[in-house]
Amino acid sequence: MTTLSDRPAPPAALATSRLRVVLLLDVHDGREESFLAAYEQIRHQVADVPGHISDQLCQSLGNSSQWLITSEWESAEPFLTWVESAAHREVVEPLHACVSDTRSLRFVIARETPEPGTPPPHRPPARSAGHRPATVGGRSRMIGIDPLPAPPLSSGGLVRHALTFTVKPGSERAVAGILAGYRSPQAQVDGTTRLCRTSLFMRGNRVVRAVEVRGDLGNALRHVAMQPEVRAVEEAVNPHLEEARDLGDPSSARSFFARAALPAVHHVGSGPDTSGLDPDDGEFIRLAFLYPVKPGRGEAAAQLLAEQDRSVVGDQGQPLAGSTMFLRDGILVRLVDLRVPYQEAPAQAAGLALDRASTALSRCLDLDADTDLDSRAGIIRFLADCAMELVTDRHAPPSESHTAGDVPSIAATGE
Repeated sequence: MTTLSDRPAPPAALATSRLRVVLLLDVHDGREESFLAAYEQIRHQVADVPGHISDQLCQSLGNSSQWLITSEWESAEPFLTWVESAAHREVVEPLHACVSDTRSLRFVIARETPEPGTPPPHRPPARSAGHRPATVGGRSRMIGIDPLPAPPLSSGGLVRHALTFTVKPGSERAVAGILAGYRSPQAQVDGTTRLCRTSLFMRGNRVVRAVEVRGDLGNALRHVAMQPEVRAVEEAVNPHLEEARDLGDPSSARSFFARAALPAVHHVGSGPDTSGLDPDDGEFIRLAFLYPVKPGRGEAAAQLLAEQDRSVVGDQGQPLAGSTMFLRDGILVRLVDLRVPYQEAPAQAAGLALDRASTALSRCLDLDADTDLDSRAGIIRFLADCAMELVTDRHAPPSESHTAGDVPSIAATGE
C-alpha cells in the first residue's frame, strides 16, 4: 500500500534493496467505516502489483483517528513505478475523501531480525489470562493489562477517555478534597498533544474522572505521570482505595489501569467543541449520570441513549449541547453538557423523549418497580437517583500553554 505524496527516486546503489514504505494518516471524524471499506478494496488490488510483498494497516493506541499503513517492496524500482502510474491514482482515489494530514516515508531495509531464512525461535503460547474480548461501539476489542487496551474514542479533534475506581466507604469526603485540591500540571505536553479538560465526579464511593486530550492520549498520560503534584496525589489517595495498588511497580500499575479504564463508546455533539469553553461562563452545565444497567445490557443502553441524543443535538435552541457515553463491565456513565439545569429539561438530560415510549431503554436498566420514565416528574426523580456529584471541572484555555489544564491524577501509564 502506498500513496498520496511526492515520490523522489532513490540512489541507484539502493535500487536492489527491499523497501519499507510508511504512510501516516488522520481519518476525518465519522469517516472511519468509509476509510476501512476503501482500504479493504485497495489492499487486494495492491497485492497483485509486481514487486509488492506485504502491507499492514494499524490504528494508533493513543488516538483512534490516527492510522498507519506500512508496505514492503522487493526494491524501490517497482514501488516508484507503481506510485507514478495512472492505475495507482485511480486505486487510491477513494481514500482522499476520508483522510487528511497524510505523510509518506520510505526506508531501505538495512538490518533485520531474524535474518531472512532463519527459523523463528520457539515461544510458548501467549497467556490468555487477564484478557477477555469486549464489544465496544460494534467492534471487538481486547481488554487486558495494557493501560490503554484499545484506541480511545476521538471526535471533533479530541480524544475522550475515563477512569473509575472505588474508595473505602466513609472516606468519600477526604478523597474528594484530595482530588479537587491539587495544582494542575502543565497543559502543553509536546508540539502536537495538549491536555484540554478533566471532569471528576463521585457517586457514593465510586469515582469517575473523564479526560479530554487534543493529540495522543498515551503521550498525555506519560507526561502527567512525571508531574510531582500528581505523584503526591497518588500517595494521598492510596490508603483510601478499596483495591490496593502500587503505581511504583509497573505490573501493579498496569493492572490498576486495566481495571480502572472506562472507555468512551459514543460521543454526540455539534458546533465548536465544548471543552474550549469556560465552565464558569454559565453557557454550559456539565453533569454526569450513572445509569443502573442490567447485566449484559450496557452496550444496548448506550446505543439507545446516543441515538436519542443525535436526534436533538444540533439545534442551538435545544438544551442539550453534547453527550459522551462511557461503558465498561456494566458501568455506564453519561456525561452531558446542558444549557439549562437538568430539572428544566429532564428528558434531554436523561436521553429520553417524552413523546415516545421509553420501553426500550427501560428493558436495559435495573429499575425499581415504581420508576416512571414516561413523565416529567418521574424522569426528574430518576435523574436525581443517577446524578453524580461534580468534584472538579478543570480545563486549559486554548491560548494558554503554561499552567492551566488537568488530567486524571491516576492517569499515569505505569511504564
